[in-house]
Amino acid sequence: MTAMSRSFGRTDLANGAHRDVAVWLLVCCFMVAVMVLLGGLTRLTHSGLSMVEWEPIRGIIPPLNEADWQLFFEKYRQTPEYLKVNAGMSLADFKGIFWLEYIHRVWGRLIGIVFFVPFLWLAVSGRLGRAMIPRLIGVFLLGAAQGGMGWFMVKSGLVDNPAVSHYRLTAHLALAFLIHGWMFWLALDILADHGSAPRRLHGEAGRALGWLTGLTLLVVATLLFGGLVAGLKAGLIYNTWPLMDGALIPGDLVPDGFHSLFEDIKTVQFGHRTLAEITIVVALVGWFRVRARLGAQTPAAVHAVAVMALIQVALGVGTLILVVPVWLASAHQMGAMALLTLCLWAIHDLRRRI
Repeated sequence: MTAMSRSFGRTDLANGAHRDVAVWLLVCCFMVAVMVLLGGLTRLTHSGLSMVEWEPIRGIIPPLNEADWQLFFEKYRQTPEYLKVNAGMSLADFKGIFWLEYIHRVWGRLIGIVFFVPFLWLAVSGRLGRAMIPRLIGVFLLGAAQGGMGWFMVKSGLVDNPAVSHYRLTAHLALAFLIHGWMFWLALDILADHGSAPRRLHGEAGRALGWLTGLTLLVVATLLFGGLVAGLKAGLIYNTWPLMDGALIPGDLVPDGFHSLFEDIKTVQFGHRTLAEITIVVALVGWFRVRARLGAQTPAAVHAVAVMALIQVALGVGTLILVVPVWLASAHQMGAMALLTLCLWAIHDLRRRI
């Protein structure tokens, strides 16, 4: 936590990191974003449980011949998903779900290589400042934890119930967003250290920063509930908006006490919808106020946040009304990443203007 809190502070020339480090971190951010996209696709296409073992090294090698395919398929045929959902599936159909999960896992290993190998070279070549090294080690450890969390999530769907724990899925998603956000912030720190100072906004920047911080917390809460919605498949019901079950506030919410907020399908979907609606209101009201006070001096990042918030709500409503089509649900998930990234960019920019 100490390394993380320092990394989310003001930019600091003591970081001493070369500009190349920022480029490398942004490449890693892009790769994590692709990983999130692949992860969403594996979930939406029901491909995530097709690989029933976790072999970090040997698992890179795919089935190479018919005998290999039969072995992988036979292992899958012993899982609850095959027995209860896909009984009678052909080998050809199995190959279709296997390849997406395989690419997802191999891409995760590739991220580890693209992060760790350049990290060693950059450290040896002196392109990393002392303050940056422990932060990057923290990112690497989070990445390792993410791999373990991914298998911990998949494992929950290989016993009895052919569905992964929605809590573990949400934790897996949250870790991906955290890794992406932390690397992006570090890249912004480095670029700021090498760039010219922006125009000061003084008190107005402070007020805008408070609004953006609150908005970012709302975005995080909304995306966490989005993970619960995805894990519970709660988007497949009550596919109307703005009414839900014929009312703005449907009945029978929180039927079994506090834990219903996170486990009852109806309550979880309502929570996600409500948080999203509050988020867009806060985003637009805050943007209008900042724009009125700063006028043409309003940073571009602030405008980008408002635009992306509108796009994300539209993607969410479309996903719900059209009953979760794969392409639109994937776009909605990536919209959440884009919105959080833009919020971080705007916060970072405003902190430098105070």
